[in-house]
Amino acid sequence: MSKKVAVFWPGDYRAKPNEWALPQSRETTEQLVAALKKVGRTPYLVEGYLTRPDQSIAKLGPIDDPMVGVFVHWTYAPHTVDGVVGKDNPLLLASNFSGTWPGLVALLNTGASLESVGRASSRVWTDAPDWTADAGFMERLDEWCSTGRIAYDSSELHDGPVVAADATAIAEQVLAEIRRKRILALMLGDTSMGMINGYFGPRLLYPIGFSEHKVDQAWLIERTQKVSQQRVDDAFQFVQDRGVTFHWGESDAVDFTAESTREQLRGYLAVLDLLDEFQADCLGWQYQLGLLNLLPPSDFAEGLLNSHARPEGNGHVVITSTEADQGNLVPMELMKRVLEAKGLAGSVLFHDVRWGAEHDGRWLWVLLNSGSCGAYAFNQDIASLKGVHSYRQPAGYFPVAGGTFAGESLPGPITWARTWIDRQGELVMDLGRGESVSLPDNVREAWWGGTTRQWPFMAADLGCSKETIMAHYMSNHIAVAYGDIFNEMVALSRSLGFKLRVLSTGQPA
Repeated sequence: MSKKVAVFWPGDYRAKPNEWALPQSRETTEQLVAALKKVGRTPYLVEGYLTRPDQSIAKLGPIDDPMVGVFVHWTYAPHTVDGVVGKDNPLLLASNFSGTWPGLVALLNTGASLESVGRASSRVWTDAPDWTADAGFMERLDEWCSTGRIAYDSSELHDGPVVAADATAIAEQVLAEIRRKRILALMLGDTSMGMINGYFGPRLLYPIGFSEHKVDQAWLIERTQKVSQQRVDDAFQFVQDRGVTFHWGESDAVDFTAESTREQLRGYLAVLDLLDEFQADCLGWQYQLGLLNLLPPSDFAEGLLNSHARPEGNGHVVITSTEADQGNLVPMELMKRVLEAKGLAGSVLFHDVRWGAEHDGRWLWVLLNSGSCGAYAFNQDIASLKGVHSYRQPAGYFPVAGGTFAGESLPGPITWARTWIDRQGELVMDLGRGESVSLPDNVREAWWGGTTRQWPFMAADLGCSKETIMAHYMSNHIAVAYGDIFNEMVALSRSLGFKLRVLSTGQPA
């Protein structure tokens, strides 16, 4: 392998996030350069952030040397993928491990996107103040420099258990429903911010019992204008009566007002009308970046749709996947149907794998995403919205004022899932069991405040190690449900034709 190593910076399309991350990028690059030199390599920097696909193509495409991407904040997958796809030079994704600077989130998304187009890559990460002093990191870096790849422990990856008759019967019931009437997903846009791994399209959706109907989300600009003021007023009264706490006009959110929430509810009602018009079962909603400067954030509407208690509702959730991510939409809809078939609340939560740390000798992940986490996580009462807090979305990313749908997730057993595309172009269902964990107040606030305090929070044991998630998990997104529906999901996934992968510290049962 060549002694020369190209180091590049994937970036956000938006200028401000790159500007904020620049000191971190420079510091991290200095650490990486020192580490590469220590293992006998000669690194050189590809100048500037790659903020558009054409820049990735122009700057990375001509490089045949081994390459390392530096991930210290949220970046778009095409800003790496489009410049390296079709090439076979060794590629390493290197990340910090920080909640405030979520390079690991971008690493997970980019790694999954590369996998979905058949491009080999390896991953490496550290939270050490001095990267050269992290023996595990340096061993992996040296392995990549020597061989062009890193071999990771795969002992926590399993094919899945034999499923008992009672769980199989539930899966067969859900399967029969899908065979009678396939699932129709209304897609308001295709993915968000270049999440290549999150778009399956009809050729992959049809065989697993799904169809998609695409509606340009620009329709919402006109459709919201047709929603009557009376409907908005009734919805506004509903969310207040059911217990939402609104943080209007606080010191860092003076432009977030009751009127902001009303406009978000107007968007919610316009989407309800579209769901009814097309008789869709579930929803993927892009929002970013297309509507960013035109309508308030979609998060409050998405949280309501994923809640049982919602204006003009029927007592059931409408599974909604933020950022139009079909890799979460598919398992969320299937999990909802399994939950309901077992007589459980059909609430499924959408989260980012944001950051993690040890607490009382146990590795816990902070699961945190601004949209699509329903109220059931905060109160486990299908008739209530208590526990929901709506804060202004951070103004640096969301210029039009609007609120989140946040809260602290209650403790309890969970089942989690994710669907992804492998190098053969086939769909894989990842499944696992875990636990949502209650933290002491000071720990919770430190972790929540160290990530994004305005967003819904869950501290979760995912039933496998940090290493397994960082090395093998194929997304930054994860679908989570309270209760044990693991075996039913194993049986259903097999029956629908998914490849199956279980992530678990022990042999799953």
